[in-house]
Amino acid sequence: MTAGPRPSLAVVGATGAVGTVMRELLSTRQDVWGEIRLIASARSAGRLLPVRGVETEVVALDEAAFDGIDVALFDVPDDVAAHWAPIAAAKGVVVIDNSGAFRMDDEVPLVVPELNAHAVRMRPRGIVANPNCTTLSMIVAMGALHAEFGLTELIVASYQAASGAGQAGIDALREQLAKVAGTEAGTQAGDLRRAVGDFGPFPAPLALNVVPWAGSLTSDGWSSEELKVRDESRKILGLPQLRVTATCVRVPVVTGHSLAVHARFENEVTVAHAHEILSAAPGVVVADSPGDGEFPTPADVVGTDPTWVGRVRRSMDDPCALELFVCGDNLRKGAALNAAQIAEVVAAEFVAPRT
Repeated sequence: MTAGPRPSLAVVGATGAVGTVMRELLSTRQDVWGEIRLIASARSAGRLLPVRGVETEVVALDEAAFDGIDVALFDVPDDVAAHWAPIAAAKGVVVIDNSGAFRMDDEVPLVVPELNAHAVRMRPRGIVANPNCTTLSMIVAMGALHAEFGLTELIVASYQAASGAGQAGIDALREQLAKVAGTEAGTQAGDLRRAVGDFGPFPAPLALNVVPWAGSLTSDGWSSEELKVRDESRKILGLPQLRVTATCVRVPVVTGHSLAVHARFENEVTVAHAHEILSAAPGVVVADSPGDGEFPTPADVVGTDPTWVGRVRRSMDDPCALELFVCGDNLRKGAALNAAQIAEVVAAEFVAPRT
């Protein structure tokens, strides 16, 4: 009985913000890959980028780029993924897509390995979807609590970092902060807007401000980001009727999404029992001693892999409900790490022992 050869991996969008984190992760996680190929737009072709300690040349995105590839991680915009992922899959490549192009496709599993790794094998289109970074910032913790108490409702308010809007969001926030540093912008109505000038990808100034909007407008005034939280939570947890309400807010933080969560369950909950469940859950860290100033903030969790949970309280008026605050690095577990974990589940299929 022998193991099969190690599979080859392509990182599509290797030069972007998530692709950069992905390359770092591949250099630090367990080495399960043979060749790692870096793919990006034609303008980035020929660049040398480090991966696993080796300077690797970036190749242009075209059909030939997938020749000899077993698994491809897509870290590209929705329209690029919608076009190229099926092309790669048709060549026999297993695609793990980090965009929103396929998340709600009934023939594409939406996977968080800590919760539903088994779903990876059910991929009739050859594509596995990675959830949105906001959903991923809370869903591992909520999945652990659901398994114990039976989740029935989520009411969440997100506090989303600028990097959730990509490199353009990071650049815009930094430029805005530089413009308002040392000024009194924001002390009078309209001052901040005039001082900032260009809002970048945001509908209002983000520096010295919060913006209660992320995504695009959908029906009845909901943003696309808010609907993602609802629809993806339902699909991942296998709860199609789960009641979910979300308000998504952009905050002047470079990296790290946070959510204030009201979670209601079928059964009565206690803080002690919730702490016990969360502390034992893979991919979750509990930091919850507010009297000692211990609770998660984006500044504390940036660059880390787990979901961090704090401020756990039983609802004032409902013994079946908890209030909690969760934080996660939206570029790691919220994007690159979860996709890398999915890819490792797929890689295990290639190296399974052969008789």
